[in-house]
Amino acid sequence: MARLTPSRNPAGYSGLRENLLAFVGSLAQFFQSRFELAARDSKAAIGRLVIAIAGAIVAAVLSLFGYVFLLVFAVIGIAHLLGIWWIWTALAAALLHLVAALFCVILARAQLKGPFFHDTRSVLQEDSQWLKNLDHSTTR
Repeated sequence: MARLTPSRNPAGYSGLRENLLAFVGSLAQFFQSRFELAARDSKAAIGRLVIAIAGAIVAAVLSLFGYVFLLVFAVIGIAHLLGIWWIWTALAAALLHLVAALFCVILARAQLKGPFFHDTRSVLQEDSQWLKNLDHSTTR
């Protein structure tokens, strides 16, 4: 009787171990790409938050200067009733600082509007859509 020698992979299919290794490798690659995407989006989010915080701090400082100039204007204006010209300059400086503070507040709010992690969310939505389409194409 002839001894049968098992042929290795006669139909071209990989074994369980090879399939598991390929699956684990694909899964690792998938998570690595998602972590890289999240890291890139995190850097952008941090940049936006730093700009928003800096804008809020600058707005607070400029508001303080505006308040000081308004107080100086009120005190000196009351003291000299009919206005010496530098009083109006102090008022103009106070209003200029307050307008600048308003601009900084608007800038800070603009940085906080809109979605964070835009790229990550869009890729995950594309993946979800692809999986839904994959389910529909295999059931037909």
